[in-house]
Amino acid sequence: MPEVSASSNGMDEIRQIFEAECNDGLNVIEAGLLALKAGNNNQETINDIFRGAHSIKGGAATFGYANIADFTHVMETLLDRVRSDELEISQGLVNVFLVSVDVLRDMVECMGGGEYDEARAAEVKADLEVWLGDEPPVEEESAPAEAAAAEEGEHCGATCWDIKFKPKQNYLQTGNQPQHIFRALAELGSVTLKPDFDSIPDFTKSKPGEMYVCWDIELQADVSQEEILAEFDWVENECEVEVVARPGTEKKKKAKPKPPEPEPEQDQVAAPATTQASRGQKKESGSIRVEIDKIDKLLNLVGEMVINQSMLNQFSSSNRKGDIAPSDADLDQGLATLERTTRELQEAVMNIRMLPVSTTFNRFPRLVYDLSNKLGKEVELNISGETTELDKTVLEKIADPLSHLIRNSLDHGIEPPDIRIASGKNRVGTVSLSASHEGGNVIIRVADDGGGLNSEKIFNKALERGLVKENDQLSDAQIYNMIFQPGFSTADQVTDVSGRGVGMDVVRSNIEDIGGRVEVYSNPGKGSTFQITLPLTLAVLDGQLVKVGEQVFVVPLLSIVETVQVDQEKINVVSGSAPLYRLRGEVIPIVDMRSLYHINGEAALDSYEGKELVIVDIDRNYIGLVVDELLDQHQVVIKSLETNYMKMPGILGATILGDGTVSLIVDVTTFAGPMLMGNDSRITH
Repeated sequence: MPEVSASSNGMDEIRQIFEAECNDGLNVIEAGLLALKAGNNNQETINDIFRGAHSIKGGAATFGYANIADFTHVMETLLDRVRSDELEISQGLVNVFLVSVDVLRDMVECMGGGEYDEARAAEVKADLEVWLGDEPPVEEESAPAEAAAAEEGEHCGATCWDIKFKPKQNYLQTGNQPQHIFRALAELGSVTLKPDFDSIPDFTKSKPGEMYVCWDIELQADVSQEEILAEFDWVENECEVEVVARPGTEKKKKAKPKPPEPEPEQDQVAAPATTQASRGQKKESGSIRVEIDKIDKLLNLVGEMVINQSMLNQFSSSNRKGDIAPSDADLDQGLATLERTTRELQEAVMNIRMLPVSTTFNRFPRLVYDLSNKLGKEVELNISGETTELDKTVLEKIADPLSHLIRNSLDHGIEPPDIRIASGKNRVGTVSLSASHEGGNVIIRVADDGGGLNSEKIFNKALERGLVKENDQLSDAQIYNMIFQPGFSTADQVTDVSGRGVGMDVVRSNIEDIGGRVEVYSNPGKGSTFQITLPLTLAVLDGQLVKVGEQVFVVPLLSIVETVQVDQEKINVVSGSAPLYRLRGEVIPIVDMRSLYHINGEAALDSYEGKELVIVDIDRNYIGLVVDELLDQHQVVIKSLETNYMKMPGILGATILGDGTVSLIVDVTTFAGPMLMGNDSRITH
């Protein structure tokens, strides 16, 4: 548990900022560790990892989180051994570091309250110390022992370092305090401070808030010069530092023996279920980082709106006073400018919530690394389009669905190396994760070069569960869509990775909850692709306005395939099921929105002639919505009915149209199931 608590709102805000910085540092460390290859000590990558660990340790020590500082100190010391080429990078060492990152994540998440697994943290810390091999040597007072130590280049005492620390005058103005440096150095060894007051100017020449004192620091510690300088990394631009070892006290380090590699059968990669569960249950972030350019643009647009408002007020004032009235052209120009500024202001505000998908994608290299080792497969993850931006809420909602899809690709899609080699493939499988803008939406694809979906196996499984009949003629696309049914699985045995039929139905429901859709394509023997189509934001929706009676509804454009005028001769009625409409050789169920929402009673079938049919696509199943008239297409702002009124079935939300009237937004997914099964799908209240 942390040794300090932030009781005030100010300290809570500081803690949240520090938590965000810790998570950024852990992401850097994890990405660097995954980039390292056994035996390949990439110095730049190792330095990035070291700096990330050092920043976390320094911040934790400053804010009093001793548990994080102590744990990271051991990790940092081991990283320094790697950085100085005393220890080679190996698979086992990378695994230990990755598990250490997991422990630190749990500690960081519990900074604001909560219990982390202290026993596991102690166990992982002990593992790090084993790799350090840092057991203190037994010192003997005999002269032969001292001579032997001298011959091997060992120094029994700590090195004495002379440090000159001269902060710049603006040191305090950047939020830094010299005592932070002193505390960090004290963690390394014994510190003696000697302030130099001679550098303080005359009282009349000094300015409040500026730093004039410098220090001569004596440090006795069993550390290297690089370790000392690393303590000044975060203030390197705000001070001048000199570090010199006092002659006669230098220590020559001796490389430690390499610890034994972990046994192959031990599962050191997969984190315990408690850790993985805690990550999955992490609450959504209540803050967002915004680039200063976006804020500047917002301020400029607000300034333009104020100017425009002042101009329109002047027109109104002149008109009331009987002065020269503004011309129609002036008013039209003012209103046009107001419309343009308002539209740009809306886009700027929405853009503030937009984040690159890399914030979500960055968690998956670790998932692939852990899972491929656990499954005994060799898998490479390729990520592209990570700069594509999405609304923050949408990003947080798709994290779990993408995790399910990637796990599914590794477990069911990618074959073991021997099978891949036998089929003429590269022994290393590939999973591709990409994002792109297409048609006003964001398309995310998860593709693999595995064995693809087995349509025959899926059909037989669906037949066993009674989802299809033996003589049903289904296309491959319809068969593939069966995997999204609740509890559906073709796995031969249940494992802790998959096989319970829980996952793919969650993928579909979670994506549909945010107004998206998921489609699956497969090429037997060559791989599968899951395509997710998402709206850019949950706050604004592109919709088709339709008129039903005197009511105007909004149908999401993302769901609409096409619109046609109803031909009464193409309607068939089957007893016990919904009316069917023949469209280019296919038969689709239709529903009258008058009947669906109880508007002006239920229309008779012969009244459909001349009406409009809006064809919507729900998981590759088409349904026709009968409406009286098609109106314009608009981008509408979604208002939650559940928040402002109550949850209504069949309604996604509401919006206010240009004339001030309220229009309901149709949730086409809510009546798709009953409609396809032939049941009464009227919305009840």
